[in-house]
This record gives sequence, structure tokens and C-alpha cells, in this order.
Amino acid sequence: MEKDTLGRGEEQEQRLTASLAENVDELKRAFNYPANKALVVRELFASSLGREAAVLFLEGAAEAESIEKQIIEPLVTRSPVGLRHPNAAVAALEEILTSSSVKATSLIQDLIHDLVNGGTILLIQGEDQGLSVDKPGFQSRSIGEPQVEHVLKGPKEAFIESAAANRSLIRKQIRDRELMSEVLTVGRRSINEISVMYLKNLADPELVAEIKQRIGQIEADSVSNLSILEQHIEERSYSLIPTVLLTERPDRASSFLMEGHVVLLMENSPEALILPVTFWSLFHTPEDQYLRWAYGNFIRIVRIIAVFVALLTPSLYIAVSTFHEEMLPTDLLLAIGATRERVPFPALIEVLLMEAAFELVREAAVRIPSVIGPTIGIVGALILGQAAVEANIVSPILVIIVALTGISSFTIPEISFNFAVRILRFAILLIASFMGFFGIALTLTCVIAYMVSFKSYGVPFLTPLSPHQGSSKDMIVRPPVWKQWLRPLYTQPKDKQRKKKPEGQQ
Repeated sequence: MEKDTLGRGEEQEQRLTASLAENVDELKRAFNYPANKALVVRELFASSLGREAAVLFLEGAAEAESIEKQIIEPLVTRSPVGLRHPNAAVAALEEILTSSSVKATSLIQDLIHDLVNGGTILLIQGEDQGLSVDKPGFQSRSIGEPQVEHVLKGPKEAFIESAAANRSLIRKQIRDRELMSEVLTVGRRSINEISVMYLKNLADPELVAEIKQRIGQIEADSVSNLSILEQHIEERSYSLIPTVLLTERPDRASSFLMEGHVVLLMENSPEALILPVTFWSLFHTPEDQYLRWAYGNFIRIVRIIAVFVALLTPSLYIAVSTFHEEMLPTDLLLAIGATRERVPFPALIEVLLMEAAFELVREAAVRIPSVIGPTIGIVGALILGQAAVEANIVSPILVIIVALTGISSFTIPEISFNFAVRILRFAILLIASFMGFFGIALTLTCVIAYMVSFKSYGVPFLTPLSPHQGSSKDMIVRPPVWKQWLRPLYTQPKDKQRKKKPEGQQ
């Protein structure tokens, strides 16, 4: 694993000396010891080296039991050995400490960085080098099922808050020696590591360099997780439509890696950040590929229809009932008029009241404890709708429209795109109340023109449809898996083919 030190700040390099006491005191001062009881200092006589030594680690960040058995015990209990190297630190590294994750350094800043990231430091009298042993002990939950991106058919593993475990889940999917895992650091006060993963024989080097450059330009005290990092490196901060993708599924992150994308992982983040992305990635799900051709395309078409229902249904109701009554059959128009006869509000206020109530119920169901959340959401919606109709505040047909709109919005798999659709729905609703169908058409034209205009890390957002580029045509519908022989060319992959081109295919 390669390591870069982007974002550290311009600190003056301090080096260890040959005095054990001075080195220990320097680290104690860095962590405000003894006021800060988190720093654990074990001073001992290393009989295997014949010298005084000190072991330092942070309580809660390193695993104390492993330190005792694999570091302190070999140093203290082993009898003096004929060391083949005159440097005691190098000798301990090569002959006594058997862990594979041991490195030597002479920089105080590197030792501090390793301590806060769960490392254990060994300092030896008379040596101006310290040993850093990677023995992290951060608590994390076990690997479970995805909470948001559920599938009926396919893997059931999800990322957790441990970057090491998440890297392992991806390597379990992609067993390729070309899978790179570089580590960058961000933050001036709280230094956090970002794992940049990509396939060296696939990913465009310019894309990788641009992503690393943007991460290196972050000037912040702390970037605690990927959700914060996303806001630092996204293309347009004020855009409703997202230009990056977060996924909690290792299989989905791996499929993007196999197409030449770059994946970012961080501690405390149970998801992966995918760069770059296109519009089509926002409503695709892994299950589209796991199901057979007809089944996968069927649920994808249903999902696309649901996006338009969630976005336009209330606006169409407002436009028809306010400006375009002649478009409705007479019987339906009379039925709608009869239901609204005793409602005291205009159609716009009626829709806004119900939409606001639905958003309140949705937010409350998310914040309420999970045991009673779904019950409160369903019961609250039923009670509010029924009471509003009986009180003649809203018409029954509007309850149906708002319920259909809300259900449709739940089918949008990507949470950022879901928010974008919900917010755009209110904007189109207001415009439709003043301009009818013309306002709806004008707004949709502006949204499409906007999506055509911007890019995600140099990739046009609507490609490969506009501008047209080579791909396996996995957009609105997908071809059978055996026909998807071409990787998307918008990521500039080094290897453009997934498999051998089928005979007779253009």
C-alpha cells in the first residue's frame, strides 16, 4: 500500500535523538501527558536487546492485549540473542518483532500520526529511530446486510466503519494484483486517511491524478468521513443533482472499479465514494444485473416511470385543474369538481399542505426509533389523510395523488438523487401553478439543458447518450450480460473490452 502525506500542513520536521528520555518526553508533550491519560507509556528493560526501551500507545486506539503478547513479551522474556545487526532498532525489526506491519522512522511527526491511527511505538535507548507497529484496536461492528441498497438476489454483505475491512471486501470481489490501494491524509488538526483504490491496468492516470490533486487541496481542520469529503471535492456545491455516488455495497463498488472508475474509502464511513459517475448510475441498482434480462429491464423501467411520477404528478394535477380543464373527460372533470366543492383552498395550497404533511411524516419516521418508526409513518399518514378529507381541507383525489407520489419517490435507490427529485417537485409545482403545461415543459427543458452542461471529473453527465460515446448501451435498459463486451469509454479505460467481442456484433 502506497502512502502520500497530502494535507498534513507545513510542520517543521522534528527527529528523534539517541536519548530515550528525550524522545519519550517529546511524545509526552505532544499528547499533553500526564493531563491526557489516553497516552499509555510502558518503560521496560528489553533483555533481548540488553537496553532500556519504552512502548507507547493510545488507549482505545490500539489493542492492548496484542501489544502485551506480541511486542512487550518478546522484548522482556527472551534471553539476549546474538543480533546480526549492530543497530538495535533494525535488529528488533528483523529478529524479534515478528509482526508484518512494522516500520522504522526517525520523524516525530510520523510517530504521532501512527499513534493517533492505532499504532504502537517502540523507542530504544541509544537509537535515533523508532519502530511503529500497526496494532489498531478501534471498535467496529461486524459485517452485516445493506440497510439502504437491499437486493433480493445477489450478495448480502455491506461496508462497515472500518477502512481495512472495506478494502478486504473489495479485494474479495476483485482478486487482481493490479488493484491499487494508495493512502492520502487530510486534515490539519485531526489527520484522517483516505484510501484511493483503482485498477492500475484500467483506470486513466489523469483521472487518478486529478482526484488526488483535489484531495490534496483540501484545507480543513478535519474531514471525518466520506460524506464530508464528498462536499469538499464535488464539482458543483450548489447543484441539486449529485455528481458523485455513495454506495454501501462492495459488489457495486467493485463493478465500478472494473469499468475504470476510482473508489475512495475512509474510516468511520460504511460506504464507498465512486468517481466519476453519470446520470444513469443514479437509478441503476446491482439487482438489475443479477436478474435475467427481462426481469432486470422490467424493474428498471418501473423505476424510471416512478421517477417521473414522483417528479411530475402533483404539478400535472395543478396544471390540469387550473389551466387545462378541457383535457379531462367530462365525467372525470365533474367528479373532481364535486370532491373539491367544499374545499376552501385553491388547488396549489391544497397540494402544498398535503406535500408538507407527507414530508413531515417521512422525516418523523426516519428519526423515530426503528421499532416503531414504520408504524408511526403508516398510521400517521392514514390518520392525517382521512382527517383532512373529513374536515374538507383537502379532496380525496389529492390524497391519492400525494400517496402515489410518495410511494414512487421511495423507489429511487440513490439518496442524493431522491432528495433532488423531491426538491425539484416543489419547484415544478410552483411554476405549474402559474404557467400550466408550458411551465412544466420549460422547467424540464432547463433541467435537461443543465444536466447536459456539467461534468463529473471531466465526464459529461449524460454520456454515453449525450454526447454519444461507445459503451455496452447499459442506460435506460440493458442488453444481456454476454453482449456487454465493451467498457464505457467515457472513463478512458486502458483496456476497452470486458470480454471477447461476440461474433456478428457491431
